[in-house]
Amino acid sequence: MNKILYGGDYNPEQWPKETWKEDMRLFGMASVDTLTINVFSWAALQPSENEYNFSVLDEIIETVSAADMKICLATATATHPAWMARKYPEVLRVNTDGSKRKFGDRQNSCPNSPVYRKYSAQLAQKLAERYGKLDNLIAWHVSNEFGGFCYCETCEKAFRKWLAQKYKTIESLNEAWNAHFWGHTYYDWNEIVIPSHLGGEWAHNRTSCQIQSIDYRRFNSDSVLDCYLAEAKVLKEITPDIPVTTNLMGTFWDLDYQKWGKNMDFIAWDNYPSPGTPYTRTAMNHALMRGCGDGKPFFLLEQTPSVTNWQPYNSLKRPGVMRLWSYQALAHGSDTVMFFQMRRSRGCCEKFHGAVIDHCGHENTRVFRETAELGAELKKLGDSFAGSRLAGDAAVLYDWDNWWAASLSAGPTVNMNYPEEVFRFYDALAKQNISVDVIGMNTPLDTYKILCAPILYMVKPGVADKLKEFVSKGGILVTTYFSGMVNEYDLVTIDGYPGELRSLCGLWVEETDALPADQFNRLVCSEGKLAGTWKADLLCDIIHTEGAEVIARYADDFYAGTPALCRNSYGKGQVWYLGSRPEAPFLDRFTALICDECGITPVFPPQEGIEAARRIKGESEFVFVLNHNQSVTEVTIPFACRDLLTDKAFAPNERYSLPVAGVLILMKA
Repeated sequence: MNKILYGGDYNPEQWPKETWKEDMRLFGMASVDTLTINVFSWAALQPSENEYNFSVLDEIIETVSAADMKICLATATATHPAWMARKYPEVLRVNTDGSKRKFGDRQNSCPNSPVYRKYSAQLAQKLAERYGKLDNLIAWHVSNEFGGFCYCETCEKAFRKWLAQKYKTIESLNEAWNAHFWGHTYYDWNEIVIPSHLGGEWAHNRTSCQIQSIDYRRFNSDSVLDCYLAEAKVLKEITPDIPVTTNLMGTFWDLDYQKWGKNMDFIAWDNYPSPGTPYTRTAMNHALMRGCGDGKPFFLLEQTPSVTNWQPYNSLKRPGVMRLWSYQALAHGSDTVMFFQMRRSRGCCEKFHGAVIDHCGHENTRVFRETAELGAELKKLGDSFAGSRLAGDAAVLYDWDNWWAASLSAGPTVNMNYPEEVFRFYDALAKQNISVDVIGMNTPLDTYKILCAPILYMVKPGVADKLKEFVSKGGILVTTYFSGMVNEYDLVTIDGYPGELRSLCGLWVEETDALPADQFNRLVCSEGKLAGTWKADLLCDIIHTEGAEVIARYADDFYAGTPALCRNSYGKGQVWYLGSRPEAPFLDRFTALICDECGITPVFPPQEGIEAARRIKGESEFVFVLNHNQSVTEVTIPFACRDLLTDKAFAPNERYSLPVAGVLILMKA
């Protein structure tokens, strides 16, 4: 790439052809260079089972290509045509209550339907054969925002096959599923059903056999991934040099994106934070998506230029915020800035979703001016930092199996929110402008000095040994309550909590107290930088030390005076175990302490509301500084550098007034 790609989802088939030429003029004014097309065109491309019509798409591609636009070509398979639902009703999904869905929604195809698999792959093949040699085709975009669950008989049969491949024998499955509980012993694979509201699951995240529900979610993620792979395989066979991707959605419950990332040529994702979302929460989503792609640059494939249409209160992005959030994505590893949508739809549920070109159809809008100004800046930046990577000093562990398992667990609290528990640690580090990666259990740990692994409820094979090696070589591991509880089958490790982590943590947990939402205990620490009394809530582990040093104790209830925060030396490193959830100011101080202990320094001096991230390209280092405050904020620039946006040079320790929503991209001298 010779620059950061700029553009987004374009749906000209929704508009009269006479508007297309005007769209190209406006895109040129905004320095748009890349368009994602054909996302929802299956019905138009295949009006009947044996008929294909590419005439409109041909015209769209000719129009876009004549305007010198790059194309990200979607396979259009997110919504099957109406004729398919009528002729092959088995292609439609079944809900958890057993009711059959009807035509009229996207992502409504049974992922295990042979009909869907056949015709989606067939359409991908025809698109690749027809358009695969386009000079301006830069990527294939398979389907759109994969997700959802299906409980039909086809999926049930596929689930049984998936289980048989995993467990080999029905006896092994019964053992792994603890099937003697409630008399759930199976004698034949055909007796197994998908857990649903018809049997096995009776409310949101409440299930009689957790591992059955976890395995169903693993199976469903694999099934949907197989749909992606079926199309990707065809595309790669015909166009081996064109990368293939699809759009992910951050902390999305349905699919194990870390497994998906291993099967995608690059990660692409859609960023739609709410107006009140903390900037560090959005940053964590970027880092998670980057981590799913092994740290390589990703594509920001969708964001709104202004307003969404599906949140409870769809506030406008205030002036400058679209630019600020776009640069935040670039700061955290994106090589694109892309929007949904390029022209605002006239009807249906996205007619009030923001767009580069509004319903008025001209350039005289605030949103268009802002997008044009950003486009000009990106053109000026060229490829200065494109293709560069981030290098985290610390990492936070995120794992879909842990999310599913902890959430589906019958106890200890309904207030457990795995993504938010992980975010608390990311937030504490990121607010100090520490470079943080969000990684999976298979990510190598060699480059990190700190690893935070909150709610490490499920310890899968090899993970405990990997953590022991990390700590023994000098790493700092931070883990918490509700960790080390079960193995990969959700069976409790019976030699004392935290199970396989017990010797590593130097303690064992006898009981865990769950506190209602309006209650808290207190942690008392009398020494060092953590000295003070701190509120703690959610869970309280009752801890016995086995070599670990007690750093803080509970102040209240019958377990007052017992250990609440412990530190254990292990080899050259140390493990910190938090027995309860402390308030945010404690975590801020705690993470500053451990960063100081292992020599991790901020990318940029920490300051409230000022975010900083660093990208590295060869010998060049780029520090992005973003002002999320609602006021002009004075910052001190600690190193000699040049701002790529203004060409202004800075001397070390020079002060600068950063405007509201202001951005600096500092190239170190």
